[in-house]
Amino acid sequence: MNLQQQWFGNVRGDLLAGITVALALIPEAIGFSIIAGVDPMVGLYASICIAIVISIAGGRSGMISAATGAMAVLVVDLVRDHGVEYLFAATILAGIFQVLLGWFKIGRFITFIPQSVMTGFVNALAIVIFMAQLPQFVGANWIMYAMVIGTLAIVYILPRFTKAVPAPLVAIIVMSLLTYLLHLDVRTVGDMGQLSNQPPVFHLPMIDVSLDMLLIILPYSISLAFVGLLESLLTATILDEMTDSKSDKNREARGQGIANIVNGFFGGMAGCAMIGQSVINIKSGGRGRLSTLTAGVFLLFLLLVLGNIVREVPMGALVGVMVMVSIGTFSWRSLVTIHKIPLSEAIIMVTVVAIVVATDNLSIGVGVGVVMSALLFGWKMSRIHITATMESGNIISNPNLLNKVEQNTTSSIEQGTAQPAQVKVYEVSGPMFFGTMSYFVDQFVPNDDPEQIVIDFTRSHIWDHSAVIGITKVKEKYKAVNKEVHIRGLNEESRLLLEKLGTTALSSGH
Repeated sequence: MNLQQQWFGNVRGDLLAGITVALALIPEAIGFSIIAGVDPMVGLYASICIAIVISIAGGRSGMISAATGAMAVLVVDLVRDHGVEYLFAATILAGIFQVLLGWFKIGRFITFIPQSVMTGFVNALAIVIFMAQLPQFVGANWIMYAMVIGTLAIVYILPRFTKAVPAPLVAIIVMSLLTYLLHLDVRTVGDMGQLSNQPPVFHLPMIDVSLDMLLIILPYSISLAFVGLLESLLTATILDEMTDSKSDKNREARGQGIANIVNGFFGGMAGCAMIGQSVINIKSGGRGRLSTLTAGVFLLFLLLVLGNIVREVPMGALVGVMVMVSIGTFSWRSLVTIHKIPLSEAIIMVTVVAIVVATDNLSIGVGVGVVMSALLFGWKMSRIHITATMESGNIISNPNLLNKVEQNTTSSIEQGTAQPAQVKVYEVSGPMFFGTMSYFVDQFVPNDDPEQIVIDFTRSHIWDHSAVIGITKVKEKYKAVNKEVHIRGLNEESRLLLEKLGTTALSSGH
């Protein structure tokens, strides 16, 4: 997608989707500000600044970034112990780290997250989004429930008749008009916190720049940088699948960093991509960068010009939209196919969901899932099979029994010397690396074998130094009883590694 298409390929859809997202951002930003212990405007300023900057600097069209709960929970102690100015400084430093990580191409590592973890992440996120709406029902009257149901009805029924206007936007407008005209007794956006009509302005953090200050904010900034990138890159991957398009993960990482740097200088808290609002944007027809820019700009317009109207938007309408997001985000297909996938992957998926729901921390759940998947992969990869057979013939007359490594460096066979008629051949199947080295070495008993043996690696691959050490140990065991080991079937990469590290392995193997 070229620059023209990214910005102006879907103008009408992007503008309407961005307006819808802006309305949905307000209660979220206020709620996250309350979690972090800061003024509601800190979260709103962050959402404005990040959305505007990321629309230009980001690597994923149509993705919404703003203040998020995952980032808010990380700075609670910092704000409580040192104040909001330290939060601004930590946000700027986190942005610098993110720019550096993007420059080092950290985006490539998102491919190491298995599908079972991705599915668990998506499902957990849907549950967390739904659970986040439940406090709005505490002490609510029947009108609140009716408004949520009415919003859901509009969201799901209207698209059957027309898609000219995003259904969530229509639902919010209709419910707001009903609340105003009928003077309904329901909670509104204004009940969540005080809203100011002042725009964000450039602001240097009012702190003493010193080593002590740096040591205070450093651990928070590192956590913010990594959690923010994890959520942003995972969200970008999900949107890639939803829209059947590709994103530039490294550019996204740099863009998140630039957005947080700018955000920190304009009085905002650290933020990252938001899966909920991103889904709203996509389902409302937003596809291009213009939708993200519109969300930020229109949010600023709402606060500066339409603040009094925004305060009267009923929470029931916004809750209904977010319930729609949770339903649309959840991978219902995973419930149907869970009995068909390997049990180990199903356990990992459920574990990710359970941890995220229990801790309300997506990064912990994903981290545990990745570790579990890595251990499972290592366990599977650490299995090799070695079968032994006897072959008749003379090694010298049968060049297939030898390998170039053996012929060039380690063979002690002299041309024309007759060898025993019986040669024992060990066939290795599976990867040779540090996890399989010990098992490999234990399978050879020199005293039970003939004078000459051949180890066949046709169905194997030598991956690391540990594997070379294992092969060297076996050769030394046979050499100690005046027997010889010959190698065959090495692929080119394995052969080069064995030739390169053979001497080193000999000295390291003892």
